[in-house]
Amino acid sequence: MTHEWRESEVVFGTEDILTSLCNSVTRVLSVATQCEIHYSGMVQRITKTCLKPDIGCFVLFDGGFSGLVVLNFSAQTAMELYENYMVNMGMPKSELAMAHTSDEVSNIMGELMNQIVGDFTGKVRRELQTNITQNQPKMLVLNKQVVLSVDTQLDKPESRRVTFYTGRNNIFYLELAIDRTEFIKLHDFEVDKSLNPDEVIAQATAERDTVPPAAPMDSSEQDELLKSLGM
Repeated sequence: MTHEWRESEVVFGTEDILTSLCNSVTRVLSVATQCEIHYSGMVQRITKTCLKPDIGCFVLFDGGFSGLVVLNFSAQTAMELYENYMVNMGMPKSELAMAHTSDEVSNIMGELMNQIVGDFTGKVRRELQTNITQNQPKMLVLNKQVVLSVDTQLDKPESRRVTFYTGRNNIFYLELAIDRTEFIKLHDFEVDKSLNPDEVIAQATAERDTVPPAAPMDSSEQDELLKSLGM
């Protein structure tokens, strides 16, 4: 006997996954930087995902569904988030890096990216009852746009872009490429307790010495990386 899905059943689709990811961005960055982060109520449908100047971070995930997350920061936005994060961690302003091209800024942006996707994958396990794994975030300091073609490896890719704003009204962008998918709720279940944002930051900080941070790559490493992405 076939079962027909009723309109009343709970369906979790691409926009819901995107909203969950956006909430992870605001949740983690707001706690990490003690800065108000918010995102636009409008989302763009895009045809391709890109790394853009001045700093582009990306991470791939796979498992229950596959996708790519990209965060693009201007130099001003990256420095605001870096400075607020380091000061919040107790670092004197006099000891902070002065330019967005510094390795230290790159490492911190990669670490924040790791925390964001870690928060998101945790919510996926709890709320969608499936599992996704992430690779180590990659970070590039850029002076021109680079198109990422990894979404061509997805069966039916859907891509979206969301605009974010910092406390100083600097802008950064999140791009998501994901397999077209829907999660349909078969029965009620209890969602596991989520981590407190402070616990997410504390856990990531404790793991900093054991997990290699995302770092800038030299030209040969960048060439090899882009080649592996089919570019």
